Amino acid sequence: MVAPRADLDWPHLPFAYQKTDFNLRYTFRDGRWDAGVLTGDETLPIHIAATCLHYGQEAFEGLKVFESRQGEALVFRLDENARRMAGSCRKILMEPPPEALFIEAVERVVRANRRFIPPYGSGASLYVRPLVIGSGPRVGVAPADEYMLVVFVTPVGPYFKTGFKPMPLVVEEEVDRAAPLGVGDVKVGGNYAAGMRASYGAKQRGYSEVLYLDAKEKQYIDESGPANFYGISPEGQYVTPASGSILPSITNKCLITLAEQMGLRPERRPVHVEEIFTFTEAGCCGTAAVITPVASITWGDRKVTYGDGQTPGPHSTALYRRLTAIQAGDAPDEWGWVRRIPLD
Repeated sequence: MVAPRADLDWPHLPFAYQKTDFNLRYTFRDGRWDAGVLTGDETLPIHIAATCLHYGQEAFEGLKVFESRQGEALVFRLDENARRMAGSCRKILMEPPPEALFIEAVERVVRANRRFIPPYGSGASLYVRPLVIGSGPRVGVAPADEYMLVVFVTPVGPYFKTGFKPMPLVVEEEVDRAAPLGVGDVKVGGNYAAGMRASYGAKQRGYSEVLYLDAKEKQYIDESGPANFYGISPEGQYVTPASGSILPSITNKCLITLAEQMGLRPERRPVHVEEIFTFTEAGCCGTAAVITPVASITWGDRKVTYGDGQTPGPHSTALYRRLTAIQAGDAPDEWGWVRRIPLD
């Protein structure tokens, strides 16, 4: 018997942790991953010398599940998340979960928490958070010999409180998110810890987020705090930064494909910070943010406002509508981005 849907205020959910029924844990030990354990316990028993606590052996992913008009559970770019997780693990010398295991884990935990999938049209989604941690003990600096893959879910609303409404950014010049040849191109917790003081400082000054510059020359745009950045040129071209320190956003990858189909001639290249004054639109994109238009960018004593600063630009709006329609199953999925999760 299927439990009734959770009684939540779906249209007004924040982007925050909400307890659900189950999470899933797999352990890598003696050279293999086990069959996984489904549990309602929200805490982890972990060794005091685990490498995730001392040496930062931790990587995570974020993906979303949507309910279709027909009541199906649709997960977006599951295969890409599995591959990106594996790349993050390899870069910090952790055991990567096989792609098949990652997909099985996500589908299994979504089925176990099906009553928390937000209803179609609510504007909410079921956020899935897989993470791999070094659980084996080490005192010297060395990779662990044991790892855990943990997957939990939580229903969420928009990442930014404004939703699909323009937000103000400020160029960050005092804090570097990641260094060249470092780990800025993988999804590890240390990158986000490094950026917290910049993000919190910006919010205290009335901005929604920061826009980082490259750590070497401090001239080229890297990305925003939690998302990739793009701008629309006066010629109507989708421009997004290229850098070895940028996390390869799966959402941005999709937008590049859609932009090309829509005639926006996408280009990924180094973007000098001065170009913010030439763009006609700008936005931040990622799994959590989807697309959040940028109202303005402040750089030192200079400021640029896009449009009237309150209305999303036409290209950002068209990209947002096209992407979210595919995610919800309302538009043809020409590229196989959406995967149906069997709930029975």
